[in-house]
Amino acid sequence: MLLIKTRRDVLLAPLQAVSGIVERRHTLPILSNVLLEKRGEVLTLLATDIEIQITTSTADVGGEGDGAVTVGARKLQEILRSLPETAEVSVLLEDRRLQVKAGRSRFNLQTLPAEDFPSMSLSQQEEARSLELTQKEFRQLLAQTHYAMATQDVRYYLNGLLLLLADGQLRAVATDGHRLAYASMSLAEEAGGNSEGSDVRQELILPRKTVVELNRLLADTDEPLAIDILTNQIRFRFGQISLVSKLIDGRFPDYQRVIPLTLKDVIRVQRSVLLQSMARAAILTNEKFRGVRLVLGDGSLKIIAANAEQEEAQEEIEVEYSGEPLDVGFNVSYLLDVLNNSAGEMIDWGFNDASSSALLTIPGNEHFKYVVMPMRI
Repeated sequence: MLLIKTRRDVLLAPLQAVSGIVERRHTLPILSNVLLEKRGEVLTLLATDIEIQITTSTADVGGEGDGAVTVGARKLQEILRSLPETAEVSVLLEDRRLQVKAGRSRFNLQTLPAEDFPSMSLSQQEEARSLELTQKEFRQLLAQTHYAMATQDVRYYLNGLLLLLADGQLRAVATDGHRLAYASMSLAEEAGGNSEGSDVRQELILPRKTVVELNRLLADTDEPLAIDILTNQIRFRFGQISLVSKLIDGRFPDYQRVIPLTLKDVIRVQRSVLLQSMARAAILTNEKFRGVRLVLGDGSLKIIAANAEQEEAQEEIEVEYSGEPLDVGFNVSYLLDVLNNSAGEMIDWGFNDASSSALLTIPGNEHFKYVVMPMRI
């Protein structure tokens, strides 16, 4: 049966959208597959790892028959990538094998039954809380915070990102215990910011993998993004994509206790200059500890790095400062993360002493804060 006949890109684009969550090695072999379902001229693709599910569709797909089948996502994606961009692709299903044809190329792939493929759906037992905003707004919120998530912390709730709905705002917070990134945005009334019931405070923790996929899939445009929130699930709908994810069941730390309320001094530095200086100094840091010394003196900020081979790097930046000298150590990776993911031209660095957390903010922007703990060098 001729299932699909279309251009290579028409099939590859939606496949790339869903296959990011597919695990190469899984205890359930079918979870390494993608579900292809064709009805008329519409092709729907679905991938899941049980915790997250991504669905997308594409129209104007040729082919004589309707049907559904699952096939190895990575293999199909690599085959399509390897074909010429203008190639016409035919997909035939015969005797539980999927044959992909393009020009003189033939590929026969193993399949598994579509009816065995697990799928997630939002619970119908409770009413979802819905938000409407733009893809760009939410993508910027993630970009300013996602890098501070923990990777494999035993405190599992840190391996995700806190979303907090309160006071007509949507806030995002991520921390790994050594640094914390906070960003917020105001919700318009039509987005759910001031409507009835929207003043109810709600906290939810997105899994790390969900955040990574959203960061990859969302466009930097004003196209709409709909978010439906339940107690244990969340759904994001944008373009032709629907992403359903479980939420992390845990209590996120009180981020407000971490952000310094008072600062002894604040210096203002051009972000690009500080970023370039940090990146150069980082070359000669110890690969394991990644520590740099920041020495603040009269009118200057020195960035000093050294390693076990007795090599040393020193950068100096002119700053407006006439207070007491300060010598403090930081993990340079934490500083590079915030400098690479901030959009402002200038950065304010606020501090109290060498043993207290530093606060980095963007001048004139109350919606972003970054706290980083010092380290001994």
